[in-house]
Amino acid sequence: MAKFTAKDVADLRAKTNCGMMECKKALDAADGDVEGAIKYLREKGLAVAAKKADRIAAEGIVDIMVSEDGKTAVMIEVNAETDFVAKNETFVAFVKDIEKTILANKPATIEELLALPMVGSEFTVEASLKDKIFTIGENMNIRRFVVVEGNVTTYIHGKGATGVIVKMDCADDVAKKDAVAECAKNVALQIAAMSPSYLAKEDVPESVIENEKEIILTQIKNDPKNASKPEAILDKMAAGKLGKFYDNNCLLFQAYVKDDSFTVGKYVESVAKEIGADLSVAAFVKYEKGEGIAKREDDFAAEIEKLVKG
Repeated sequence: MAKFTAKDVADLRAKTNCGMMECKKALDAADGDVEGAIKYLREKGLAVAAKKADRIAAEGIVDIMVSEDGKTAVMIEVNAETDFVAKNETFVAFVKDIEKTILANKPATIEELLALPMVGSEFTVEASLKDKIFTIGENMNIRRFVVVEGNVTTYIHGKGATGVIVKMDCADDVAKKDAVAECAKNVALQIAAMSPSYLAKEDVPESVIENEKEIILTQIKNDPKNASKPEAILDKMAAGKLGKFYDNNCLLFQAYVKDDSFTVGKYVESVAKEIGADLSVAAFVKYEKGEGIAKREDDFAAEIEKLVKG
């Protein structure tokens, strides 16, 4: 005879958000003990999560949380299999709890984060992730996060498609000025739109510069019009083209999108002059959801043919 009632099953479902049949099986396995049933479901969740781990999770969300004092920003990318799950309130709340955990503990790596107790929970971040995989039914992954401290400004585009954190180098009282807040926001918008890879020329690794020079020189030499030109001329041509590389890839050298008559660097300088204080961009970070993840491409014709053939 069952040691639990239909109400017990319903209550367990409300506590765990698992399916009715899963809850009934769990209570059966635990002889009606609710805590034992929850433990059973969580343990099973780990097994289910392992089965889903090889499924591609390229959707999800990029989100940002700023500390109460406004001096620390956390940006995180958490992936799921479908965009639908990324809009799920449970998933969004889960991401927020991870960000709170990062703000409270400042872990340096994903491994450190996963081992931490989740804020507001008795479980670790890793156990909570496995549980969400089981509850929601999709593979999920905490892909990356960053903590930026200082005078930070943030921007989220497309409901979590892109996230940007900009750190401004200025005194705290200067950071509170409206003109500076507007400047920092405009710089964040620039980064979201133009995707610079570096802040300034000196931030470009020497290996990247050498590789770019090699590509440019090869392109120049492959042009028949340059066949008779001396090496010194070719080198000057390459240096000119390398300047274009900086213009495209270094934030401070990019044409400012709201007024391309000057660069982003000159725009920030103009704001500094306007307020009569030192102001510059110290650093920035940009995340794009699913960036670099190979997404699954469904062959719908093949799927239909498979269904037709039974």
